[in-house]
Amino acid sequence: MTAIDGVLDRLDKDLDASLERLFTLLKIPSISTDSDYAEDCEKAADWLVADLASIGFEARKMPTAGHPMVVAHHHDAPGKPTVLFYGHYDVQPVDPLNLGDSEPFEPRLVEAEDGTRRIVARGAADDKGQLMTFVEACRAWKESAGELPVNVTIFFEGEEESGSPSLIPFLQQHSDLLSADVALVCDTTMWDRNTPAISTALRGLVGEQVTIKAADRDLHSGHYGSAARNPIHLLVDVLAALHDEDGKVMLDGFYDGVPELPAEIKAQWDDLGFSESDFLGEIGLSIPAGEMGRSVLEMTWSRPTCEINGVYGGYTGKGFKTVIPAEASAKVSFRLVGDQDPEKIRASFRQFIRDRLPADCSADFHEHGGSGAIQLDYNSPQLSAAAEALKDEWDKDAALIAMGGSIPVVGLFQSMLGTESLLIGFSLDDDRIHSPNEKYELSSFHRGARSWARVLEALSR
Repeated sequence: MTAIDGVLDRLDKDLDASLERLFTLLKIPSISTDSDYAEDCEKAADWLVADLASIGFEARKMPTAGHPMVVAHHHDAPGKPTVLFYGHYDVQPVDPLNLGDSEPFEPRLVEAEDGTRRIVARGAADDKGQLMTFVEACRAWKESAGELPVNVTIFFEGEEESGSPSLIPFLQQHSDLLSADVALVCDTTMWDRNTPAISTALRGLVGEQVTIKAADRDLHSGHYGSAARNPIHLLVDVLAALHDEDGKVMLDGFYDGVPELPAEIKAQWDDLGFSESDFLGEIGLSIPAGEMGRSVLEMTWSRPTCEINGVYGGYTGKGFKTVIPAEASAKVSFRLVGDQDPEKIRASFRQFIRDRLPADCSADFHEHGGSGAIQLDYNSPQLSAAAEALKDEWDKDAALIAMGGSIPVVGLFQSMLGTESLLIGFSLDDDRIHSPNEKYELSSFHRGARSWARVLEALSR
């Protein structure tokens, strides 16, 4: 029996005990955004420190201006790579309680109609169940082989669900504690119930709020209609001009740094069995928008976007008021890919607005954050090793997918620590994260731990 065979056998035999440990953590209502649960966040951090120490990690709870971080080291593999595993122990609020089938912090194992068994509790998938898959893999390595195959640093955050206000200061102050060859992030999904996935790209984000101003006060539309400029007219004309008839974004330099998808990756995505009609049909639509000639997966995973998230101005209350407003506003966001520069996109957007305003009108802007995209090298040896390990466990090639959204910590690891991340998660799209009746498949938990055991062994090579 090889070392990895012994570790996997240990994980199988220890499943019930590992579930008991997860349930203990799930019972702690560590809601980071509500100050009433501050003591529970401390309790969750303390529990993790104690559990990690019990399997040989040097673990400690480290204070921040908000909720504490948990940092643990197991560096007993000289000459082997060091991995940094990230997860978060805080959870979302549980409202609305009336839509839940059970108490959110009383975890239970239930059987679905199709026979699958599910762990139901707040935090089961996001992110306590996910982070404990890695902890259980480390425990099995220690108990079966007596050692870990690589050097491991664990970093658990307690404010991910409340915007991570302490994360950047912590990284600035303690980057030396988190140095690693590669980071592992388990806050993502599988492609489907039987197909593992590695997320190789995250889109960046630029947020802007624009307010166009015309007259110095709201005007009576009967007295000033047509003669006075209406800022809502100006705003909607400008917003409409952001895209051409084929869905292309018209900002100067917008596509600078946008790569074409490699042919082999496009072919893999085409073979995933993704149904555009089902994807849109679930939300009551049937006709794809966006760039002509691009698939829905391309547009949501690998192409940049410009979206209008809100428009407001004038009278929007009950009844009717014949007013020409003095100003009108919109919130606009851009998802970025490749090497697009957030600040260049912001500047180009602002100039686009100003160039289309009459001389007696003006625009004010308010910034709502900006971050670049993340793209993992498809030829990365760590990516190849992890993909091989996942195939060994699931008997299927891992899907190399992308994510349309953003995970800020991944960009921070890259920019502040100089560390690339492998995003490997075992949740499913129907796990109801952030919603009542959140669940995590028992197979996700069990085989997720087995997968991490294999990934650690593969990275050691």
